[in-house]
Amino acid sequence: MIDSAAISCRFLRSVAEVPQDMWNALSGPQPFLRHEFLMALEDSGSVGAGCGWDPEPLAVYRGTRLSALVPVYRKSHSYGEYVFDWAWARAYEMAGFRYYPKLVAAVPYTPVTGPRVLCGAEGCSADITRAAADALRMHAGATGASSVHWLFTDTACRETLESAGYLQRTGFQFHWRNDGWSRFEDYLAALSAPKRKNIRRERRQVAEAGVRYVVYEGPALREPLWDIFYELYSATIAKYGAIAYLTRDFFSRIGASVPGVVLMLGYVDAAPVAGALFFRDETTLYGRYWGGLVPIPGLHFETCYYQAIDYCLAHGLQRFEAGAQGAHKLSRGFLPTPTYSMHWLDHAQFQRAVDDFLARENAGLEMTLNELNEHTPFRKPS
Repeated sequence: MIDSAAISCRFLRSVAEVPQDMWNALSGPQPFLRHEFLMALEDSGSVGAGCGWDPEPLAVYRGTRLSALVPVYRKSHSYGEYVFDWAWARAYEMAGFRYYPKLVAAVPYTPVTGPRVLCGAEGCSADITRAAADALRMHAGATGASSVHWLFTDTACRETLESAGYLQRTGFQFHWRNDGWSRFEDYLAALSAPKRKNIRRERRQVAEAGVRYVVYEGPALREPLWDIFYELYSATIAKYGAIAYLTRDFFSRIGASVPGVVLMLGYVDAAPVAGALFFRDETTLYGRYWGGLVPIPGLHFETCYYQAIDYCLAHGLQRFEAGAQGAHKLSRGFLPTPTYSMHWLDHAQFQRAVDDFLARENAGLEMTLNELNEHTPFRKPS
């Protein structure tokens, strides 16, 4: 136990060590940070033994009161993080050091910006975040971890971590924002003519192939639907030679316990041909996984983007975060949005080398963002 004035920190072996109501009182609105989601990962075997994601959540106390929680994992690889440090690992190992294990404060397989020090609606004071930052560094040193990585951090956490000696790495994603539209046609009208024409063509191709979509939420999320979606998800993973991080059981567990799960399935007649899994909170829709079985032109864009935008417009949601990467999203109305991660390496020389690398990388990324913002798909004001 690490003490700093009235603050103390303790590492746990599972999210299950914190009662669900206590965890969720601190987790905030995002479904990925809730006890049910994180426990579904553990109980389904999607994280834990053999996965390279070993849970070590951090509990932060002020006196005897639980004041904050941090989802922490001990990693034996860098898969499923979406902040790529493979080159750092190679350099470490070429110099004769071990990069793994490392510690990450993150939600596994979920590149969504949000709080990493969970303090509830009132937010975290700087001393709580600083205590968590210091505790993770001390824990890394005491347990043989090479480094600490805070992935997809929010602004408040990022500023405190930077003052505590962590290095900032900037990335970006493409997010859709509702600019006061109530119908898809209103959104299309805001785009330049070539972009508008292309989206209409893609939607028409899917409609002419006979694909119709059904949205399932809440009690409608039954086991046969998860069987269908898992087949779609697995087929697409296999097609692209990717890694199936999530087990079939994970989907059953989130469907039964996590609020805000949205499953969209596309059918031709009675046969499912595509599907996408989303999560939502009061303001935002988050796109996570998809799968398709037939090569229909435009099927991916319709399933993953246009159906989701329709959903946002129908439900008054202000943002749609469609996941990591994908420059093709720009022409479909998704704008570049910076993301941030914070890093500390125990080896002082490598910390300096990474600091130098990040200064150059962040400068280059700023230029990229400026260029992308000059080529938005929306009509220029006349």
